[in-house]
Amino acid sequence: MAHRHRMRLCAGLTAVLLAVSGGYAFAAPNDEMTQDIETAVQGVDAYWEAHWSEFFTQTYVPPAVLGEYDGASPDVPTCDGEPLDDDDAVYCGTDEDYVAWDTDLMRFGYEYGDAFVYLVVAHEWGHAIQNRLDAELQTVDGELQADCLAGAELEGAAQDGTVVFEPGDVDELHTALVRDADKTPWTKEGDHGSASERVDAFTMGQELGVEGCLPEEVSAAGATALDR
Repeated sequence: MAHRHRMRLCAGLTAVLLAVSGGYAFAAPNDEMTQDIETAVQGVDAYWEAHWSEFFTQTYVPPAVLGEYDGASPDVPTCDGEPLDDDDAVYCGTDEDYVAWDTDLMRFGYEYGDAFVYLVVAHEWGHAIQNRLDAELQTVDGELQADCLAGAELEGAAQDGTVVFEPGDVDELHTALVRDADKTPWTKEGDHGSASERVDAFTMGQELGVEGCLPEEVSAAGATALDR
């Protein structure tokens, strides 16, 4: 998913130097991976900004984007006072309300395909969306719901024309889901689910959209979202 050739924002959404906007800020990107991360952030944020009111009440407020961090650094960022894990990606669901990802994790995954960083950003953004919803709209398998929302976000952005899929992108996304899956099916909170469960959840989001990611007994129409 090369920044210039595959999944990318339309020209009207890009700039050489971005000011603080929509809860995040970026300096001028200095390499392809950084550009792809920036594109992924803007793409999923633009999707929710455009479509949030179709599904939920209240007003869409994006999470802050802490972005890349060095998990091995002595001054690693914290969430609720606890240092972020090395080689990990996180949504900090406290009042800090931010998404972040370890640089080494992103670079390792990027070697297997640039779609990896889009998946990480969309998955953590999915957790931020979960945190904005009433409990009745959250599923017990929260990691799989985040995968589903990631599929809905990226596919929705593609339909809006703010990101572009090219041949091979979906295969890269599925490969990343399989590589980072649990060895056993989902059984408890915190599990990411097996390879097939993760791919199925992401695909459901792509095919059914946001409503396909909500509990079956709940309609998204007029559903209540929490104030942030």
